[in-house]
Parts: sequence; C-alpha cells; structure tokens
Amino acid sequence: MVFPRPVAFLVAGATGAATLTAASAPSPLYPVYQRLFGFSAFTLTVVFAVYVGALLVALLTVGSLSDRIGRRPVASGAMVLLALGMLLFVVAGGTGGLVVARVVQGFAVGAATGTVTAMILDAAKDPRRGSIVSSAVPSLGITIGAVLAGALVEFAPFPRQLVFWVLAAAYLLLAVLVWWVPERSRPAATDQGPLWRALLPSAALPSVVRPAFLALVPSIVATWALSGLSLSLGSSVIGTLLGVHSHFVVGLVLGAFFVAGTIGGAVSTILPPSTRQWFGYGTLAGGVVVMLVAVMATALPIYVVGSAIAGLGFGSTFQYAVTTLGAAAPQDQRGQVFATMYIVSYAAFSVPALAAGLATAAVGLEPTVLAYGAFVVALVLVAVIAGPRTRRSPAAR
Repeated sequence: MVFPRPVAFLVAGATGAATLTAASAPSPLYPVYQRLFGFSAFTLTVVFAVYVGALLVALLTVGSLSDRIGRRPVASGAMVLLALGMLLFVVAGGTGGLVVARVVQGFAVGAATGTVTAMILDAAKDPRRGSIVSSAVPSLGITIGAVLAGALVEFAPFPRQLVFWVLAAAYLLLAVLVWWVPERSRPAATDQGPLWRALLPSAALPSVVRPAFLALVPSIVATWALSGLSLSLGSSVIGTLLGVHSHFVVGLVLGAFFVAGTIGGAVSTILPPSTRQWFGYGTLAGGVVVMLVAVMATALPIYVVGSAIAGLGFGSTFQYAVTTLGAAAPQDQRGQVFATMYIVSYAAFSVPALAAGLATAAVGLEPTVLAYGAFVVALVLVAVIAGPRTRRSPAAR
C-alpha cells in the first residue's frame, strides 16, 4: 500500500519541515545551558558548529544514497536517528552531553536533508509546487522549533526536556509514515558499481547544473550565514543587546525571521520571473541593514521589522536557488545535487557563526554582529554581480 500523491506530498513536506525543526529547537535553551553548565559564548558556538560538522559528514557520505537504494529507507532511518538525538538532549548533564546530542542530531539531519528534498520534488504534482514546498520547509521547520521550544521552556513543566520528548515522538511517527510515500521509478540496468562506493566521501554535480550552481553560491552562503547567526548567537543578541528576558519572546523574535522566510518563498513564485531574483536580494540586504540599525539603537521593534524583511529575502532567495537547481538536475541525480547544495548551505551556516563566537570573545557581541551583517550584505552584492549568469542557465529559462 502507498499513499495517494496528495497525501504522499503532505507527508514528504511534513518530514522536511520536521527535519529542520531539530536545528532550532535548542536555540532558546542556549542561554539556559550557558548558565547551568557555565560555558562561554565561544563554547556555545562550538556546540552549534559540531552539529553542522556531523551534518556535512552525512551529506558527503550518505547524502546521495537515496539515489541508489530509494528515498524511503534513508528518510526513515534518519527520522529514527533524529529521535535518538532528541533523547540524548533529554539526558544531557553537561557540555559533553550537549556535544554528543548535537553530533547525532547533525548526522541525522544531513542524512535526511537531500533525500527529503528529492522526495518532495518526486511526490509533487508539478515542479513548481515541489520547488515552493521544498524551499519553504527549512524556514517553516526552523520557525516551529524556535517558537515551540520557547513556549515550552517559558510555560510548560520540565522546561529543558519536554520539547525534546515531543519531537522524538514526532520523528518516530514520521519514520513509519514515509514508508507509504511512493518511490520514484529507477533505471534497473545501470551499472553504478558496488554500494559501498556510494558511501565514500564525495560531492559532485552533473555538468549541466554547474554553471547555475556556481552563480548561486554567493546568495546561498548569504542566506544560510544569516540564519546561522540567528540560531547560534541570536538568543544572546536579543537578550543581551535588546534586553529581552522571556524565553518565549526570544523564540517569537527568532521565529519572525523564519516565518517571513516561508512567506518570501511563496511570494516570489507569483512575481514575474525577471524580478524574483532582485526581490530576494533586495529584501535580504535591506533587512540586514535595518537589523544593524536596530542593534545600534537598542530598538527591539525595529529589529523585528528588519528580521521580517530579511526573512522575506531568505525565503525568496533560497526558493529561487531550489527552483533553478531542481529544474536543471536529472531526476536520478537530484539527491546528489541537493546534497551538494546543502553542503555549501551548512558550511555557510556554521563556519561564519563559529568565527563570530571567537570574535565575540575578543571584541564583544555588538561589534561582531555589526561586522557579520556587513559580511552578509557584501555577499549579496557579489550575488548581484553573478546574477546574469544564473538567468542565462537553462533552468532559469
């Protein structure tokens, strides 16, 4: 038995959103962990970064495995591993426990990310709908994680454990449901060599995808670097520089960026093709500038507005990238293409954030945030220069 296509598409989309929920769920808890376990801002970014290190290892090894053995077994195994990661957060008693939980969580998300993105596109009724959902689920999932964790920490019993119990149960349910998502048909006679070779670390792109991919790299790095800052030091920025002390409000402020990201991805699809790219780049850079002004003025409402504008840019820019790459990628290599895309994305998600943790210890939080924002704006300008090459690609046309 398999689900009808609309139900399969819903399950695939829910799995994609839930996968990224794990990324943001610990974020409102980081100040709690800092006080409880007594670690520095740099240690906090290390805890954040080991997650991405494990995620990149998974993308480099099992990221394209679903092209060989099917989407369902890889997606189901990743959900089970994510549930285990959530339980490790429950029992974490110090910095070492947090690191172990983040490593398991990161590997599971890396195993799921490219696979579930390809599963969404496979199950979609048409490529446009698939690209909208696959580009929207990261921001939607991150929003759910941040707001859910903030609310449970502030108002529910067992503030450090309950969110992880809830997510563990959700991942186990999804691990079962994905087995009823129909598999795409795969060529039976292709000789791809022994399966173990598919697990050797690799990142590759079909030649038809490379020009568009290289032109999109600056915009992909800009969007994910900004989201990495939000999920690593964002709670500290909101609490220390903007004076917010409610975990729930912190979660809402973090969520504003990613809610707007979901909206931005949907809005960009109804814009004329010639303006989609510029809408994304303009709102991304403009929103970051507003956020920086708010930090210097210690103005929380302005910061929220800037986050929402930047979020529109995050969603629309990433949606454009997914659409372009999804259209260019051969169907039997989509897992590989999206795994490679997420290798770049998560490297941008972690490496600048880790550098920001070091800089915070050296020069302070506010100068670090201002320099980080300028770095993101500079990347957007590079993306603008590379834009014509993207629009000349076959996928964009």
